[in-house]
Amino acid sequence: MSPALPIDTDRLVLRRFERSDLSALCEYHVLPAMQRYTLGRTRDRDEVAGALGIMRGQISLQRPGDTLTLAMIRKDDEKLLGHVSLHWTDCTAGQGEFRFLINPVHSGNGFVREALSALFDLAFGHYRIHRLMARCDGRNHNSIKLLQQMGLRLEAHYREHALFQGEWDEELHFAILDREWQRSSKVEDLPPRHRVA
Repeated sequence: MSPALPIDTDRLVLRRFERSDLSALCEYHVLPAMQRYTLGRTRDRDEVAGALGIMRGQISLQRPGDTLTLAMIRKDDEKLLGHVSLHWTDCTAGQGEFRFLINPVHSGNGFVREALSALFDLAFGHYRIHRLMARCDGRNHNSIKLLQQMGLRLEAHYREHALFQGEWDEELHFAILDREWQRSSKVEDLPPRHRVA
């Protein structure tokens, strides 16, 4: 089930990665602050090129274990800002996991929220995933706030569960169900005075 790509949002185009994205991807993927949130360490251009090669192949969810990764491109100037990923973890229970990474230069402008909203619509609408979850570093307060604002619920807090670069890692797990996303993004509650019964 390949989705219709690219996906347009108000300010972004979500598309497959291209070879020409290497320099822009290097701008943020090699930053030490980003390494905590990447699946594989990328310290230089060659390692980022390897990561880009993997992401270029992540174009659809055909079976559990597959990942879809989309580049976040700003419409105004066609600048690569970051990327979002959807990983299909379980077919029977309809489980998925999402990840996101943004160049810190562009954070705080609502781009990740806009991209994730489109990714959630794709996950719940096109792929019929029942439950999405995300892992988040306990010190990443901006991501924690974003996930909560998008209606995700904190389901687990793993304290000092792994060593990462010589430090104990705090990992939070957030999740949202398909019906919760539909309600949070598509339905507005009436003010109490307009309710009948």
